[in-house]
Amino acid sequence: MKLIKMLVSLSLLLTLSACTGNAGKTPQNQDAGTSSSGADQNAVGSSLPVQHGSLLYLGHASLRITTPENKVIYIDPFAGNAYDLPADLILVTHDHYDHTSLDKIAYRADDCAIVTWKEALRDGVHQTFDFGFARVEAVEAGFNRNHSVKNCVGYLITLSDGVTIYVSGDTSTTDQMPSLAERSIDYAFYCCDGVYNMDLEEAAACAKIVSAKHDIPYHVIPADGEKVFDRQRAEAFDSPRLLVVEPGQEIALD
Repeated sequence: MKLIKMLVSLSLLLTLSACTGNAGKTPQNQDAGTSSSGADQNAVGSSLPVQHGSLLYLGHASLRITTPENKVIYIDPFAGNAYDLPADLILVTHDHYDHTSLDKIAYRADDCAIVTWKEALRDGVHQTFDFGFARVEAVEAGFNRNHSVKNCVGYLITLSDGVTIYVSGDTSTTDQMPSLAERSIDYAFYCCDGVYNMDLEEAAACAKIVSAKHDIPYHVIPADGEKVFDRQRAEAFDSPRLLVVEPGQEIALD
């Protein structure tokens, strides 16, 4: 009987010791960020890196956007040679040769989508496309003797992290621009060659209407073979929010 009591006492002692030794330890398979206090620390004072998208200006009207998910969007392929990243989405604003060199994009994801002015503007209605990594809204473009509003579009792109990019396409002032001011656009690209589209003065007036955080002149000169940019002309764009981006320069979208 005494032997049984001694064994029971020893068993209880071992159990208590094991429980005490594990107190305060986090199970190895627990997600370190699941507690509410941990989430608050990440939101306010975290030093963890935040993944943003980026935009590479290829020259003329050609852009390459990389989203926070590393999805790649090409817009109006023509200038530059940095088409090495496989495309997930290709956007084309109209049918002129200096916007439609799709053959430059040799590498494409299996589910790569192509949206041209034909899909973006159906029966006179500007369409919206949701790709998950980006929401693309077709907007008005044209309104001059070289570009008809019936077969030209611009794009308003909203990335998954909320960053918005407006690409005017080839255009003069549009009726829709005042409503774009309500969208709190982060980056706005304005064509301003002054030959086939609006000039610097009109483009700056459009920028004042849209009121984006950053105004970026592009398509600053007519397509002329090898020359796809003029920095002096870009710097003459009159806006307090002017951001000059040169061909080959990549900016963070934050």
